[in-house]
Amino acid sequence: QVQLVESGGGLVQAGGSLRLSCAASGRTFSTYPMGWFRQAPGKEREEVAAISSNGGSTYYTASVKGRFTISRDHAKNTVYLQMNGLKPGDTAVYYCAARPSNYNSGSYYLNEYEYDYWGQGTRVTVSS
Repeated sequence: QVQLVESGGGLVQAGGSLRLSCAASGRTFSTYPMGWFRQAPGKEREEVAAISSNGGSTYYTASVKGRFTISRDHAKNTVYLQMNGLKPGDTAVYYCAARPSNYNSGSYYLNEYEYDYWGQGTRVTVSS
């Protein structure tokens, strides 16, 4: 069983920055591709960013490219989402997700059904 705990959300003015963290339990975290998703009120959940287990490949949805950075620290069993230049449209609950795997690879995953484990979410509110 894998447990994911997000933190770092909050209220920020437009143009500000936040760094979200997702701490994972389990000794095999280093082989799990990870993703960050968000869900705004009244909207479907969308993937914001993804990272391969080896950290060598990343994906960003078009609306956050150039502003958000996903990274991971295997020693801390943590994946991060650095968010700069925040906009009111970034307001949402942000979730991290893990896809269990027994081996390292350079693959990331783009669909929520490809992830088995989810955190409880952390709320990000960007005021104009």
